[in-house]
Amino acid sequence: MLLDAITRNVIDIPLHWCIEAAQFTLAAYYFMGGPKTMKDGDHVRMDLLYDRLSSRGKHKMDIVTLACLMFYLVVLFIGSISSLNYAIATGETRFSMWNPSMIPIKSLMVGCIGLMIAQTLSEFFKHIAALRGESLT
Repeated sequence: MLLDAITRNVIDIPLHWCIEAAQFTLAAYYFMGGPKTMKDGDHVRMDLLYDRLSSRGKHKMDIVTLACLMFYLVVLFIGSISSLNYAIATGETRFSMWNPSMIPIKSLMVGCIGLMIAQTLSEFFKHIAALRGESLT
């Protein structure tokens, strides 16, 4: 984005691909950040009610939350696979001057949603084990 700002404002030669490259990079960062954030336990939680629960209550609340998240992720995964198949079948490109292929970013989206599903399952089973008195770390 800095390169685009300099070339557009200083030497009056706009580089149209810079903004789109930045958008793709930020989308990739966002997609990859979800599974990593969940793995590290750095996600945001509404502590207003959660902190008042017992340890057992927290595990139960997390199981319910993870089940809702899993439903959302599976729907998102099905849609992303459909979108990727469409991009592959039609050779989909972005409608712009640069005209990049959408296949790489959509492939990354499918892969990262798959990782998010795997991490959600991992967390789900950890909470079930904790309710049983076992430890899965």
